[in-house]
Amino acid sequence: MRIDVKHYLTVHNLTIYQVSKRSGYGYTTLHKSFNKPQSSSTSLNLRDLDALAQAQHKRMWEVLKELEEHYLE
Repeated sequence: MRIDVKHYLTVHNLTIYQVSKRSGYGYTTLHKSFNKPQSSSTSLNLRDLDALAQAQHKRMWEVLKELEEHYLE
């Protein structure tokens, strides 16, 4: 499952820095994760999903549902 995280961030007016600051996860860690090539074995992990959810004051399942419905490549 490949997810277009960069497009998701753009649509939600977020940057990796903002997600990092709001969620408490390290910028470098999220930057590497959001910019890595995804394969069937390396898609978004729970940390990334949690960071996106925390940055938007949402639950992880809400973010996951939106990613699956609108941001799959």
